[in-house]
Amino acid sequence: MFSSKEQLSISQVMCFLHEWDQANKTVRSRMLRDFLDKNEGKTCPELELEFAQVASLFLSRLTAWLRLTYMFGTCLDLQLRAVGVFLSDSSNHQYMMEFLEVGGVLTLLEILGQDKLKEEDKTEALRLLQIISNTGQKYKELVCESYGVKAVAECLAKSETEETQETAAAFLESLAHGNPKYQNQVYKGLIALLTCTSPRAQQLVLQILRIVQPIVKSAHHSIVEPLLNLLRSPHLEVQHEAIELITELMHSEVGQALLRGLVAFLKPTKERIPKHKILEDQEMAKTTDSLPVLLQQAASAKTIRILAQRSEDVSKELLSLRVIHHLLYAMGNQQHADSQRQASLALEHFVRMYPVVEEHVRRAMGAALFESFMHNVDVLHLSMDDIQADILRSNKVNISCVLEGEISDD
Repeated sequence: MFSSKEQLSISQVMCFLHEWDQANKTVRSRMLRDFLDKNEGKTCPELELEFAQVASLFLSRLTAWLRLTYMFGTCLDLQLRAVGVFLSDSSNHQYMMEFLEVGGVLTLLEILGQDKLKEEDKTEALRLLQIISNTGQKYKELVCESYGVKAVAECLAKSETEETQETAAAFLESLAHGNPKYQNQVYKGLIALLTCTSPRAQQLVLQILRIVQPIVKSAHHSIVEPLLNLLRSPHLEVQHEAIELITELMHSEVGQALLRGLVAFLKPTKERIPKHKILEDQEMAKTTDSLPVLLQQAASAKTIRILAQRSEDVSKELLSLRVIHHLLYAMGNQQHADSQRQASLALEHFVRMYPVVEEHVRRAMGAALFESFMHNVDVLHLSMDDIQADILRSNKVNISCVLEGEISDD
């Protein structure tokens, strides 16, 4: 037998559920606000006490309405927050299973793919997915088996707000931890995201790749091209993260491919031919069209300098790739001052470290320009004339052919 207090509680819950069943959108919206005001932060036992041990009856109604209306955005923010009340507590296994059994994960993932829904609603859906995946490995596997990596990656690439991007990025990272069956799927999804157009998304993906790479251990060859292409970015924060990831991949399976790419970008062989319109400033159009190539040239020189300074082994490997010839060429590129400056700084490192390089660079530059280079490396490009630039671009220096025996392995 129920006590009078218990009977009153059951009666109130039944009235609440009956009102919900009969209510329109406006009334349900008000009921959800009241529910959130009273119950946010409550534990599973507290919710059961509030709903006379039948809280699942309200959860089932809530999830049914969510599945029927999510594509229209009907009170979606309130619905997702209300579901979050049931899922947030660590002792929520009963509610979690009930939500999953009715296709909760698929519903949340489908919300991410709806173009007309608010970014705030997608962020809330991502938070719920994060709660689910944090429950354990089998839940992460469930998300991945439901094509969750693809859905979250597309959401990150298309999102226009930083909060949604950061939430999606954090979720992708979490899927790579403690998920050996699908960690490579997450890794490849991150690599695919390197080609997205949002600078903030690119920065976040690069940061996550630096965390995920040690987890998957082997570097996939598909990372090379999109990673090097990010050196074309005009956004310094993206360039910085790309350079850091490149340095961390130097001793991986793709290290050699990255080095070859960096050296090749110092002397581009297939620059785009600008197409000019009538009455358009052709010189300005040419500069604008080739800017990504010039940015990549400067960033490659900077990366080479950083790599050479951090590792003597990498420094020697770079010399065997005719890097001195290419650095001299980049120094003579008067189209882009930063390319000249970064190439000068990189070349200075090799000159000061290896006598054989100093000898060949002095010969290529001539005594006067070399003297100026050694004393004013950071600003040499500001005083360089056209003849000196042409000499640098047409140099024939090839250190690799004289390396053996002249650079010790100490």
